[in-house]
Amino acid sequence: MALEKGTIVATALRLLDELGLDGLTLRRLAGELGVQAPALYWHFKNKQQLLDAMAAAMMAAHMSRPELKEPDGWREWIAGYAHSERAMLNSHRDGAKLVAGTRPSPELFARVERAVAGLESAGFAVGDAVRGLFAVSGYVAGFVLEEQADRMRSDVGHARPDMEAFQAAYPRLMAGLAEVGDPQGDRSFEGGLQLVLDGMERRLGAQSTAAAGADQVSQAEGETAR
Repeated sequence: MALEKGTIVATALRLLDELGLDGLTLRRLAGELGVQAPALYWHFKNKQQLLDAMAAAMMAAHMSRPELKEPDGWREWIAGYAHSERAMLNSHRDGAKLVAGTRPSPELFARVERAVAGLESAGFAVGDAVRGLFAVSGYVAGFVLEEQADRMRSDVGHARPDMEAFQAAYPRLMAGLAEVGDPQGDRSFEGGLQLVLDGMERRLGAQSTAAAGADQVSQAEGETAR
């Protein structure tokens, strides 16, 4: 039976879950498929192409997110995008590392194009729309990178700190953690996301105020000219 590209990618993603990104080698993948490593080069010129295909396959379901139809709902729409992207990156072990190290696909560029257009319809300038999307995407990627690293981090050989002494040394940090919860938990993720969205909303409000002021000046100048 001929080796198919889809089979290679699916097997590679399964091995990713078992071995992690650092443990995934073409030799191990070929052995899992019952072929010699050179057979993989009929489908992928190098490992980078394979990783790009793996990332594209992992992101495929995420590409179909609905477009922004109600401009006033941009905040909820961006939040939904962020939660969806976090789930996608967590769908495989080292998913954040995989996506961070691969090249964006044409489908990804098309999705960003639609997202920018949606935010423009909500009143964002094109530059702020792009900045906002990059900020949210970077926040999600960084959060998941830490989230996944924390899962793999071993506590062997590390004694648990004296929490009473820790509290005395870092009272503000402990007070903040009491409010935030697990730094890699859902509550922490949501809190950080809302801060980013607050910044976008403030920029949108300032932009609207400036535009309204410019219109008033323009109208006053027009009346004076008459």
